Formats: sequence, C-alpha cells, structure tokens
Amino acid sequence: MRSSSQPALIFALIFIGIFLLHVPFLQLPYFWDEAGYYVPAARDLLLTGSLIPHTTVSNAHPPLVMAWVALWWKIAGFAPLVTRSAMLVIAAFSLLGVFRLAEQVSNREVAIASTVCAALYPVFFAQSSLAQVDLAAAGLTFWGLSFYVEDRRLTAAVWFSLAALAKETAILTPVALVAWELLRWIFRESRLRRLWVEGDSSNVLRRILLLLIPIVPLLAWYCYHYGRTGYVFGNPEFVRYNVTATLNPLRFLLALILRLWQAFGYMHSWLLTGGMLLAMLLPPVLDDGVERRRISIPMQMVFSVVIAAYVVAMALIGGAVLARYLLPVVPLVIILAVSTLRRRLRHWTAAVAIVGVAFVAAWFWNPPYGFSPEDNLAYADYVRLHQDAERFVEARYPMAHVLTAWPASDELTRPWLGYTTRPMQVVRIEDFSMEQVLSAAEFRQNFDVAFVFSTKYEPSHPMLDRWEAWTKLKERFFGFERDLPAEAAARILGGHVVFSEHRKGERVAVIEIEHAQVLDARNLE
Repeated sequence: MRSSSQPALIFALIFIGIFLLHVPFLQLPYFWDEAGYYVPAARDLLLTGSLIPHTTVSNAHPPLVMAWVALWWKIAGFAPLVTRSAMLVIAAFSLLGVFRLAEQVSNREVAIASTVCAALYPVFFAQSSLAQVDLAAAGLTFWGLSFYVEDRRLTAAVWFSLAALAKETAILTPVALVAWELLRWIFRESRLRRLWVEGDSSNVLRRILLLLIPIVPLLAWYCYHYGRTGYVFGNPEFVRYNVTATLNPLRFLLALILRLWQAFGYMHSWLLTGGMLLAMLLPPVLDDGVERRRISIPMQMVFSVVIAAYVVAMALIGGAVLARYLLPVVPLVIILAVSTLRRRLRHWTAAVAIVGVAFVAAWFWNPPYGFSPEDNLAYADYVRLHQDAERFVEARYPMAHVLTAWPASDELTRPWLGYTTRPMQVVRIEDFSMEQVLSAAEFRQNFDVAFVFSTKYEPSHPMLDRWEAWTKLKERFFGFERDLPAEAAARILGGHVVFSEHRKGERVAVIEIEHAQVLDARNLE
C-alpha cells in the first residue's frame, strides 16, 4: 500500500479549490437542520460550555462537530462566513482521506480522479459548507479505512472513534469490519481463500477487539447524555420518528430501494456506476503487455461490506431518507467505479470528465421527483427566498404576529440565524397542509400575517407523484403531505397575498389577514 508523501500540499490545494467554488454561498444564513439543531447546539456550547443544548431539544448526537464550530466562533467570531469556512476545512480533510484511501488501494491517478468526483458529487458539494455532522463523520471514516487497509488497526480505531463522536451512525463501519474479520477467520482454510483473505488472518480476536474500541467513547457519551437528560438516544419524539416508527417491513423495502438509488444512481451517479458495469464487459487494458492493476478482490469486499451495512441500516432507521446519511459510502462506490474505468478503458479520463460535468450540472438542475434541497444548490434558493420574504415581513409588519411553520418559526424568532434583525412574534403550525391551515383559520384573530412556503421541493412535472399509490405510500411511511398553494391558503385564512416569489420548485408568500372578513372555510368546496 502506498500513501502520499505531501499531504499538507494536497490538503491546501483541495481546500483552496472547494473554498473558491463555495464563495457565493459562504455568507448565506443557516438552512433547515442547521438552524433547527446544529447551530443552536454549537451556540449553546459556545455561550455556556454545555455539551447538552438547551435552546433546542437534544437529539443525543455526539458533540464533536458542534465543538469544532464553537471553537472557530471563539477564535474568529459568530458569523455564517466563519461557520462555513470551518466546515470547508472538514470537507477538505475528508477529501484528503478519500485521496489517501484511493491511493492505497489503487494508485495516484485513481486517487486524483476519485477525489475530484467526490468533491463534485452534488450531495458532497452541498454538504461541504453546511453546519451538519454527516460529512465530518464520513471524512473521519475514510481516514479510519485508510489505516485499516494499511493494517494499522489501533490507529484506525482512533479515527473510527472520532467518526462515532461526530455522528453515532459512523459506528456502522467498525461493526461491519468486525463481521468481515469473522468472515476472514471462517474462510481462512477455504479454497476461496485468495478471494476472501488478504494479509494476515491470524490473531482475529485482537483485530476484533481493536475494532470494538470506538464503541467505548460512544457509550461514554450516551451515559453522560442520560445522566444529564434522562434519555439515552435523545428525546422520545426523536427516537420514535427515527427508530420505532420505521420498523415496518414494507417501509424497510421501500427505503431500501431508495437507499440503493442514493448509493449507486442519485444525482447523475448512475453515469459512473453504469459506465463501470459496461466497462466490465471489456478486457483489461494492456500497458507494455501488462494488465492495468485493479483494486484487489479482498479490498473490494471490504468496501462492499461497509456499503452494504450502511444501505441496509439506513433503510431500517431514520425517519427522513436523506441522501447525506450515505456520504460515508458513496465515495467508496466512486473509488471502485473509477478504478474499473481506468483498468478497462484506454481513454478513461474522458469518461471520468463526463461524469464530473454531469455532477456539476446536477448542482443546478433539480430532478423531476421530490428530493431534499440540501442535496444540491437548491438549498441556496430556499435560503434566499426566505431571506427576501422575512425581510419583507420585518419591514412592513414589525409588530405583527406571524403564522408560519418550522423552520421559518425559528428564522423569525432567532435573529442570530441571519434572517431578521430582531425577534418577531410567531404563531406556529406544523405545516401548510389543508388540515393545518383549516385549523389555523379557527384562531386567525391570534395572528396578523401568514408566512407560507413550500416545505418540500415541488417539481413542475413530477415523475413519480402521478402514481396515486406511491403518494399514499409516502404519506403513510415518509410523512409526506401536500402544501396548499398560497392563494388557497389566503382564501381559507381570510386574507390576500401581498408578497410572493418562487425559484425552481420552491416558493414563499406573505398573506395579510383581513380580520374584519368572516370566512367559513367549509364553503370553499
């Protein structure tokens, strides 16, 4: 195995590259889960020194990333620019881990191409500057894997421990590797030994014990969390939404299909995996009569075990089937695919370049089906729409009570999130479905203005939502509900739209309530 002798230079080049690409987004206010949990938790740590947040309900995520962000605020000041710069440092370090891992299992050419593809992959790119924990956990996992394949298991255990302290689900990788070590031992005398085992398969107990080390600091964190809050895995609603409510066989099957798509086909990555499958039909390229090197089969099996563990586990748990949860494995798929293209295509760099262009296009092009705006630059459209609407509300209705839903309720009441200059008074509903808006109409005397917005991406020509059965399945298992158009919400609430704006499947509107008007919502049918 080989590793780069110039990691500092490579890190600097990566950081400068991704920083320049993110310049237009570095001062954007905080988006969705940033505003709802991670930034408040880091701010609480900065102001009070408490690892348990008190301005938001704790969900028991380990505090490593929040501590990193709070440290940067302590040094450079509390501002989105500082936050996003701190996260870009993590992103660059994560990409360096991708480079190191790819170089070890293949060569420098594959490492460079894989790192560029990972950096350009829309989910990775969008998450690079967002104050969330999944990318950090992924990056630390890559470093752990790079030492694991070097057979430096104690060092690998340290990195895996840090990954678990960034996000608890990162414990999946060392647990999956424990299963792999057991397979190595079981097949140690098999005729397939060359396919399954690489390196020394002796002293399996020591190997497994080292891989179980990351469980210790994670358990210590949960014990501390329980001692402070009375809950092990976060508040009961968080556990219900992410664990107990997901344990349904049909939901698991549907989520598994979505996870497989996110791992191998999402955001144009099907071009890369499809190209890999087609390339496997071709013979290896010969250089001076010698076949180009491939990633060893045992190492491919290690990657496959980790990928399978994440795909299955993330289909089983997690109320929202978010693509960012698979960030620890998508770069592994990229490394395998790029290595295969190089081995079997003479002009493999052209194929990788096409994939890179497709990834960049997916930054701006939204798919014809529902997806999370945080998976590409749609999140920036969301933030700018909310900036415009909330500045309008603050300027025109500074003393008003505003009806809205989360996360806008936090955006309006917490000026330090970057949307308003002072707190506003908010009346909160769950969403903008017909049921919630009708319920709000019954107490409309309690608010003066309604700020309504799309709580999910709405494609102009939806590909899957035409199937009523799929819509019902989403409503049953994935919390899907349809937002009312602003004009319909205005009619029900007894008001009129005074501000509206939309960008590529996302919209906002401000409704001024006419208290003197009496409207029976039942007569709207």
